Amino acid sequence: MFVKILPDEVVSRIAAGEVVERPSSVVKELLENSLDAGATRVEVVVEGGGVDLLRVADDGEGILAAEVEMAFLRHATSKLNCLDDLDNLSSLGFRGEALPSIAAVSEVEVLTRAACEQSGSYICLNGGKVGCHESRARSCGTTIAVRHLFRHFPARLKFLKAVHTENSHIAHVVSQYALAFPETKFNLHIDNRSSLQTEGSGSLRETVSCVYGLAAARRMLEVSETGTSFSVSGLVGPPSLFRSDRTCLSFFVNRRWVRSPMLAQAVEKAYSGSLMTGKHPYAMLNIFLPPGEIDVNIHPAKTEIKFHRERDVFAMVKKAVGEALNRAPLYQTGHETVTTFLPLSDDSHAQFVSEHASHAYATLPLPDVGLPVLRIMGQLSGTYIVAEGPDGLYLIDQHAAHERIVYEDIMARWSRREMESQGLLEPLTLELNPGEEEGLKEQKDAFSRLGFDIEPFGSRTYLVRAVPALLWETDVQEVTRSLIGVIAEQGGVLPQEEKLAQVLACHGAIRAGQQLGEPEMRELVRQLERCHQPRTCPHGRPTVIHLDSHYLEKEFGRLG
Repeated sequence: MFVKILPDEVVSRIAAGEVVERPSSVVKELLENSLDAGATRVEVVVEGGGVDLLRVADDGEGILAAEVEMAFLRHATSKLNCLDDLDNLSSLGFRGEALPSIAAVSEVEVLTRAACEQSGSYICLNGGKVGCHESRARSCGTTIAVRHLFRHFPARLKFLKAVHTENSHIAHVVSQYALAFPETKFNLHIDNRSSLQTEGSGSLRETVSCVYGLAAARRMLEVSETGTSFSVSGLVGPPSLFRSDRTCLSFFVNRRWVRSPMLAQAVEKAYSGSLMTGKHPYAMLNIFLPPGEIDVNIHPAKTEIKFHRERDVFAMVKKAVGEALNRAPLYQTGHETVTTFLPLSDDSHAQFVSEHASHAYATLPLPDVGLPVLRIMGQLSGTYIVAEGPDGLYLIDQHAAHERIVYEDIMARWSRREMESQGLLEPLTLELNPGEEEGLKEQKDAFSRLGFDIEPFGSRTYLVRAVPALLWETDVQEVTRSLIGVIAEQGGVLPQEEKLAQVLACHGAIRAGQQLGEPEMRELVRQLERCHQPRTCPHGRPTVIHLDSHYLEKEFGRLG
């Protein structure tokens, strides 16, 4: 085996692969440079999912003409002078790898002017090599345009997702930095339309309104906690405002946007007992602590950090969020929709009736192997149906059981192309964040096939005129966001029908804690007996727990 030094081209390509994962990675690096330069206005322009064009323009301090080319050399940075500076970082960037990595896999144009210079400086690079360098007019600040991303890195290009998916990732990145720097004005334009615009007023609540909508911003709760060396501030949502994913959990440590499972866990611990299982809160939190208390030099993209006193940070964040929730006024979550499960004859359909919608669904053929015939004995804790079978006692989770029934019905209807749509008496207004909007646009046809009728109504606002017939109005916003989240998790490719059916079934099923009469329980169990896989819900949880007669006799000492 021979040891050799890698060529510069290979080294640059490897470094680029670590830093530039997708177009949103480029946006992140360029935004951090703009913010480190003290920009008060940042404009981001995106075309073709960021592959055709990514342009970031700011009014920061600019780059000196004599140093523009140097900025594209590896490990060239204005943010570090010596080793000790790594322990006292106050800037977002510091590695000096972003610009050369971007230039190695694209065509780059830079137009910049420092405040102390009379004219601007323009350079263009292709594959990391400078093509021209000349003087041009520009106000103070920097504009960097990245074109044909990954042209020199085709292996990475072929793994990118659809245009709307990449747009969604970019919109999410810009949204996070807008939340981290509410005093900076952000403008995001995607394919010649405005996707996000913030005022730069310095108000986090106003920025939340721009990102997540006015209704959510008004309900946010102030978080403020100061300790001896740490402080936590920001906004969190009340327990009645929640999501089915964690995309609305935003954490900024000394203004740096980070992904931290530990911080997410601290926040969700504060909501313990207030949120249903599988639901996640809104939170935009700034954690400030001495630079020496964190290590930001553990990931090439600077998205992860380590805390020196992790337990103390966890405890403080949990306490700060908990106290904000304790101060919260009581919010009305909207009127309850009373849903009744009606028992009908064997040759009819089970029917759900609510104030806003009804849905009749077909009974399913008898399975080859399933549950025995059961006799209903009652309901336990408003959640479990107690039944007697030929070989013991059965406890049935009513929500899980009904999920299985609705899921199998959806799959049967889907295969027959018989998904039913229910029009709403009044259209429902749905406010989406930029990332959600891109997901909805990408899968608009899929939503139509599910039974949704959704149309645009202003900037990032949509009207929902019809929903799948098994849903009712109070679930529309959450189920729509859940479906968008499912699509995003699948990388923008329409996921398997089973996954979408799981989401719809969960929202269309009766709830734990809902009181049922004996005829209703009997009808539900009858339909569960007819399912193909009656013993588990679509997510794999058991629908039934069986205590056989032998076990009962043993426990009561009746054997022997």
